[in-house]
Amino acid sequence: MQDLSQLMDGLSGFLGTSYTAYNAADNARAFLRAHGFCELDERAPWTLAPQGKYFVVRGGSAVIAFTGGDAAKGFKIVASHTDSPCLKLKENGELSDGTYTRLNTEPYGGGLWYTFFDRPLRLAGRTVYEEDGALVSRTFASDFTVSLPSLAIHLNRDANEKFAPNLQENLPLLTLGGKRLAELLGSPVSFDLFAACAGKPYFWGAENEFFSAPRLDNLASVFASIRTLAQGEATGVCVAACLDSEEIGSHTRAGAASDFLRAVLVRIAEAQGMTRAEYYAALAASFCISLDNAQGFHPNYAAKFDPSDRAYLGKGAALKAHANGAYATDALSAAVVRTVFGRAGAPLQTFYNRSDMRSGSTLGTISLGQAGILTADIGLPQLAMHSAVETIACADYAALEAGLSAFWKSDIRIDGDRAEIG
Repeated sequence: MQDLSQLMDGLSGFLGTSYTAYNAADNARAFLRAHGFCELDERAPWTLAPQGKYFVVRGGSAVIAFTGGDAAKGFKIVASHTDSPCLKLKENGELSDGTYTRLNTEPYGGGLWYTFFDRPLRLAGRTVYEEDGALVSRTFASDFTVSLPSLAIHLNRDANEKFAPNLQENLPLLTLGGKRLAELLGSPVSFDLFAACAGKPYFWGAENEFFSAPRLDNLASVFASIRTLAQGEATGVCVAACLDSEEIGSHTRAGAASDFLRAVLVRIAEAQGMTRAEYYAALAASFCISLDNAQGFHPNYAAKFDPSDRAYLGKGAALKAHANGAYATDALSAAVVRTVFGRAGAPLQTFYNRSDMRSGSTLGTISLGQAGILTADIGLPQLAMHSAVETIACADYAALEAGLSAFWKSDIRIDGDRAEIG
């Protein structure tokens, strides 16, 4: 394991240009290639070497990486998501009065929208161009920033008492001066473009123990999963599934509700000559970590948190549970994660929501509908979730990587209500 400064510098570099799921997938692709992973094509037959390292991209925004091994012993999966709340540009979104050109947007996901005001925002995502008779998709990030200026307090006297931006009237304030969008983009046929926070990650605290950056939810999980898979010791079939669209329900062809993860697992099994019955037996012996950040305890709002099961920044990753199934954790899956992380010396705490508050959810329960695998939900405790800039503790990220590294090299076999961990 690298030292803490190297770990955080690596994460910072990944976050710095992963403005959208498309940019994050491109950065993950480059990282995996640099670490010896071979890219596969969903349209072509797969021939897999016994100890090979592979990845496949779907839709330009989701990446699944895996290592070779005996699939009959089961799969070890870490599932995370590549998307984060931001503002999505509408197709014919230019609003011009001859002086200012504004871009008409709609919210993507459940962002804390007031935090997106008065910050540098970058246009990013993908554009589609016609080239040589074909339509070609390209990942895009503008070389300029735009902004969403607040209305002056003199014109909005009650802003400090109540400020809820109107999603139609107040969010299209992305000023471009007099330039037209088509001129800036080179006249694409179509695009999926977003305005995402362009602020740079930074450390803070008396000992720089805190780390703040855009899109920590959930790109910290994405990077931790692929880095520990690529740089650590992996045994068996280990799968890092970095899926898109979690912030909007996962029901896209690259999301957790699609067949992407299931299709990859099936093709791994087929490449090893397994029968359908053997494949289902392998699923029953498998284990999945659904990796998505958790609500960290905020001391200024203590009443919003459960009185006993709180996730504090600096005390390790959080194991998330919910009586009504918002998270996939049960007693057996919790015991597996506690054992694996405990052997690695990686602290793990427990998170529950207040019983009288609505719980968030994550991709673990959605993935179960595609492959019924024993699953535990864990994540980094963070402050300001879904803000333009979020915060984690550096020590928690290091603990997460230590726990994931131990997970990849552990021999985990699930047998009904029994788990063996070697």
